[in-house]
Amino acid sequence: MRIYDKLEEIEAYLSELEEIVPTSFEEYKTDIKTKAACERYFEKIIEAAVDIVFLIIKEKGCKIPEEDKEAFDVLSSEEFISKELAEKMKDAKGMRNILAHEYGKIDDEIVFHSITEEIIKDVNDLLNAIRKGSKSE
Repeated sequence: MRIYDKLEEIEAYLSELEEIVPTSFEEYKTDIKTKAACERYFEKIIEAAVDIVFLIIKEKGCKIPEEDKEAFDVLSSEEFISKELAEKMKDAKGMRNILAHEYGKIDDEIVFHSITEEIIKDVNDLLNAIRKGSKSE
């Protein structure tokens, strides 16, 4: 099933990100290769999360949202994930868009905080909700 393949893909990305993420902001901002790799993993994790959310929306027969960020709202309105988690994932999607399209305007401190304090926990919460929702059917 494609959803389970995506779950495994995201878990692999999360694991790989955890292996390379620096312990300090100072290290993050001065090691350009690690910084670039962390940013790329962030992008890949969020892209895969959006993909899996659309697979679930399609599988459940929900209305397909016009914008990617709205997909998290659809899952929230279906009580598949909490409103709080939907908002966090929408913020992560916004950060992913900044990383992917506006390289000159990136605030490294915000990105580092997102990588170290938010994305891993939030995406794991999403994956747990997906596993829980998938098993009940």
